Amino acid sequence: MCVYPTLFYGLINTAFACADALVRGFDTFGKTVQSGDFDRLLLRPRSTVLQLLGTELTLKRVGRLSQGLVVLVWSLTTLRIPLTLSIVWLLGTAFLGSMALFIGIVIIQATITFWTIESLEIMNILTYGGVETAQYPFSIYSQWFQRFFTFLIPLTCVSYFPILAVLNKAHEFSIPLWVCYSSPIAGVLFLGLALQLWKIGERHYCSTGS
Repeated sequence: MCVYPTLFYGLINTAFACADALVRGFDTFGKTVQSGDFDRLLLRPRSTVLQLLGTELTLKRVGRLSQGLVVLVWSLTTLRIPLTLSIVWLLGTAFLGSMALFIGIVIIQATITFWTIESLEIMNILTYGGVETAQYPFSIYSQWFQRFFTFLIPLTCVSYFPILAVLNKAHEFSIPLWVCYSSPIAGVLFLGLALQLWKIGERHYCSTGS
């Protein structure tokens, strides 16, 4: 049995569980706009992003988190991957980059609500669909699919490339090691872009008047 996919599975599910627990306020942002509750957030002397992040910490995501951690630890043990400084760096940055990426996607979904009023469920293709996609090596997908999740939604950058370095297989796909070590920053940059889009949407927000 090939153990490699379980490493992808463990990492991406652990990161998504943490991201999903934080962004519940953005996930239900459509209802916040419709009810007029967003007007109250604007009156408070705190960032609306921080207020929405603190709206609800969904501890029910602990199940996915626990499962991801168990699979991740089992994979590292079975593959006999030593926790050297470089391995810890790769796994740590991959986790943070993946988490930032998923938070960014949900924030963009919420931002669109400023114009559509209701949340677009099609964005779940990038969140839940992205989790399903990243559970397998991206080499099994077609070229256009790989490019989409590299240059538009940098899912390969935050998870696939770092794990290739962890498995010592980056050279087999002609991926420079420096790319594997630095690529997770793409998730943080994506989150930064999402926050800028949020500010634009916030400036164009018109109160419901309720």
